[in-house]
Amino acid sequence: MIRLFKHYIPHAVVLLSLFDLALLFIAGEAAWRLRASQIDMQLEPITERLLQLTGFSIIIWLGMIAVGVYGAEALRSMRYAGARLLVAISLGIIALSFLDFILPGSTFWRSTLLFAMVMAVILLGSNRVVVGSFIGTSAFRRRVMVLGAGDRAQRLRQLAQRPESGFAIVSYVAMNDSERVVEEAISRAAIHDLGNFVENLGVSEVVLALQERRNALPLKDLLRIKTMGVHVNDFSSFLERETGRVDLDTLNPSWLIFSDGFSSARALSSAAKRVFDIAASGLLLLLTFPVILLFALLVKLDSKGPAFFRQERVGLYGQPFHLIKLRSMRTDAEKDGAKWAQKDDPRVTRLGKFIRKVRIDELPQVWTVLKGDMSFVGPRPEVPKFVEDLDDKIPYYAERHMVKPGITGWAQINYPYGASIEDSRHKLEYDLYYAKNYTPFLDLLILLQTLRVVLWPEGAR
Repeated sequence: MIRLFKHYIPHAVVLLSLFDLALLFIAGEAAWRLRASQIDMQLEPITERLLQLTGFSIIIWLGMIAVGVYGAEALRSMRYAGARLLVAISLGIIALSFLDFILPGSTFWRSTLLFAMVMAVILLGSNRVVVGSFIGTSAFRRRVMVLGAGDRAQRLRQLAQRPESGFAIVSYVAMNDSERVVEEAISRAAIHDLGNFVENLGVSEVVLALQERRNALPLKDLLRIKTMGVHVNDFSSFLERETGRVDLDTLNPSWLIFSDGFSSARALSSAAKRVFDIAASGLLLLLTFPVILLFALLVKLDSKGPAFFRQERVGLYGQPFHLIKLRSMRTDAEKDGAKWAQKDDPRVTRLGKFIRKVRIDELPQVWTVLKGDMSFVGPRPEVPKFVEDLDDKIPYYAERHMVKPGITGWAQINYPYGASIEDSRHKLEYDLYYAKNYTPFLDLLILLQTLRVVLWPEGAR
């Protein structure tokens, strides 16, 4: 994997996306030349339109990222990738047409956009067939050796067997005979020279998956492997990198304290985040105010009660604040106290089902962002009653409050809506990953992929 601003991206995704970006540039130039030949126009050198071509390529490319073209499903299924690709290109062309309408004469010719769209579909589809056929093969998978043969080693084997996995386990080494779960593991005593064994297998990374580490670390072996230039990783860090979440089952305070994360540089990231929140929330409020006003009126007409719903939530450092949303439930929905939302929740009104599905009910939260109680990106804010309960039952739950809550977040785009203690535990793993590694780059990635969640709202309740 390649690490960009503390976030890991698979090599296959990076390679495929760079090819796509180059092909988009080619599609834009080809469309421009085709249109010029149709009207018998002499084109100026390509350097004169580099800005337009680059803008075209980046806007379509960002649209592809936003709708999940580089997600695990799209990398496995050509049909899935093709559908998302068409949506991304269509959205990008609409955005470019709007931009050309606002800035006529200085952007992309609207007459060439149809040609560019067709060529982009052909070139990017071909790229999926050619390059995509190699993705998932051993050429793109790191060769990993696991030191350990217990439950942790078994978990790594299950992870490696996933189609979207970026690594292949070439060997398991049982460091002792206790708790052997992986039967094919080779006993350490049967390997004369572990360094030569690693070299002969072409291993690029060794993962330490011992069940009990006290006085059991094979320091001599690990030192030898490390000095050979082979990367050595502990179990928790490896899982964090491969899954994009912090594994609560193996988490301990010392790992959080000594691992990379929660750096002092986040102060600068926080300042940039706040500047973005103020600018974006102000602009979004201005643009969506008519929509909010319209649906507030519809909510009033649809059911008795106020148009807006106010509720106390837990924010940064555990401080309470009031969240504002368009009301989507009956006014007596919480007469017996706060409850988890459920599938086909009978408390939701007729209009509430629609505004929840398309996330319109969350638009008034932008005011909370402008005030500074929330951010656009962060963990989902919970009600105090739930926080007290979850803090008692789930370890490290309070650590999610070390960053501002958000309208969207890493957990929201990676895990479907949850309404149980177990779901909250899984979402906490993603929240901790975000709190530990957040940067403006990760925020941008989350904001882009929120579009995917809005367009395919399988998790909305």
